[in-house]
Amino acid sequence: MCQMRIVMKQGDREELVLENAVLLEVLDEGIRVNAMFEPPKLIPGARVIGFDFLENKVTLIKSKGTL
Repeated sequence: MCQMRIVMKQGDREELVLENAVLLEVLDEGIRVNAMFEPPKLIPGARVIGFDFLENKVTLIKSKGTL
């Protein structure tokens, strides 16, 4: 099974949001991610800006106008 790390890009740094994500859903209100044996986590106002399949990493950024 292949899990991904979810990171939030803030300027030139990245903050880990979730380790071992198995599901990512794009919703109107943001991004919902799931890891095994943990409840789903909603990241409001986020959008996907990249997938790195070699690093098993998804990079998110906050949409403009959201905090």
